[in-house]
Amino acid sequence: MSTITVPSATLTESQVHAAADRLVAAFAATDTAAYFACFAPEASFVFHTEPRRLDDRAAYQRLWAAWVAEGWHVESCRSTGRVVRVHGDTAILTHDVDTTTSTNGRTTTTRERETIVFRLVDGDLLAVHEHLSAQPSEGL
Repeated sequence: MSTITVPSATLTESQVHAAADRLVAAFAATDTAAYFACFAPEASFVFHTEPRRLDDRAAYQRLWAAWVAEGWHVESCRSTGRVVRVHGDTAILTHDVDTTTSTNGRTTTTRERETIVFRLVDGDLLAVHEHLSAQPSEGL
């Protein structure tokens, strides 16, 4: 998958949706190279499932590699309820994510909320921060 190249310094919602589609599709396919190509090297990550923040893409790649080595892969991932806010060369995407993963035949489905910050980096639209939160139960 190629990066999303943006000709101007002002993003559009459709460009952000295209970048998010590319990121979600690569994740859903457990396509390591395509997935991490969606992130700037300095991207940071906050996952409710991890005890500490991951301060760069390389830290997340090491964690991902450990998951894959344990037999983990993504079966499906669906993004819904997207809201995009564009701020010049930066955009914030929030959405709900339904993900099914499998580790050695054991399947788990999660429903989470996610915020991804995208920024133009040398003309390419890349994610520079991702924050994943547990989706609260209905009725709380």
